[in-house]
Amino acid sequence: MLALAGYQLGLEFRFFDPNSGAPVGQIGQLIAADYGDHSALERFLDGVDVVTYEFESIPLSTVQFVAERARVYPPVAALQAAQDRLLEKRLFEELGIPTPAFASVDCFEDLRSAVPRLGLPVVLKTRRMGYDGKGQVVIRDMTSLGDAWKQLGGSPSLVEKFIPFQHELSVIGVRDKTGREVFYPPVENVHREGILRISTAPAPSATPEVAALAIDYSRRLMDRLEYVGVLALELFSVDGSLLANEMAPRVHNSGHWTIEGAETSQFENHLRAVSSLPLGLTTPRGRSVMFNIIGHIPPIERVMAVEGAHLHLYGKSPTERRKVGHVTLVSQTPGGLDHGSREIRLALGL
Repeated sequence: MLALAGYQLGLEFRFFDPNSGAPVGQIGQLIAADYGDHSALERFLDGVDVVTYEFESIPLSTVQFVAERARVYPPVAALQAAQDRLLEKRLFEELGIPTPAFASVDCFEDLRSAVPRLGLPVVLKTRRMGYDGKGQVVIRDMTSLGDAWKQLGGSPSLVEKFIPFQHELSVIGVRDKTGREVFYPPVENVHREGILRISTAPAPSATPEVAALAIDYSRRLMDRLEYVGVLALELFSVDGSLLANEMAPRVHNSGHWTIEGAETSQFENHLRAVSSLPLGLTTPRGRSVMFNIIGHIPPIERVMAVEGAHLHLYGKSPTERRKVGHVTLVSQTPGGLDHGSREIRLALGL
């Protein structure tokens, strides 16, 4: 999606992925090699002006190797913080961004002593490599501590207070190398089994005050990190206040609606930022709902028959829990959005 947005700007692309069957190989030159293959990375970098990434589970050493030879955005410091939940939480605290109460857990005794201080229920999360609900488990009673610790393999973790939030929100900001920043309106997200299912933009639950607060928290992060590119910040909305859950230093699933639903997509604005081009307007073109397509390909003709619907398939083989595409519905009226959403839900089997 980054490349598709960039080709129209006259940009050229080369891709690096360990998977030789990565869908991006359908639209450009793909170098498939292990992240630790320095000779392959050197070939990838030959003639490249700037490097970006859209997946944060890349070994930090790989990005550092690349950053020593080419300009890399977002900055390595942002990736380093986002890869480690403990570093991320401490960054939030440093910037005065509220987050659920938490404690570092390096051994089972740490867990057993922290839970009474935090109060049940709690969520135990691995510090690294957790996404789409992986690497975390909810603990509701003290008798479950041992099983939870074993389930996560006894790896370095953190435990945090479980938050009974009213809404999950995310805000997507963009910052360029001069420090100019633009923000998309906060989005309301629905997750199931730890996977994002639906995003509604602008977030219907977000008051102007809540939206301004979300943007302020995002701005604090981007300024502190001297950020360049798109940054997503995920938040819990609780009684009019916001608690930061996690950040993603990249274009984000909850921003896919911007392709058709905003004046400039998150993908184009990310490329503008890293390529020293003027940032584009983030104004919504109406109301939007984005539905992830997970685990199967729906009847294409049925989805495309819905007025205002836009189908995106990623060229991935459907497997359980795998995101293989998304549908964005854009409408100028609440009634049109509600009607179209019902039709898309039926088509997707939701």
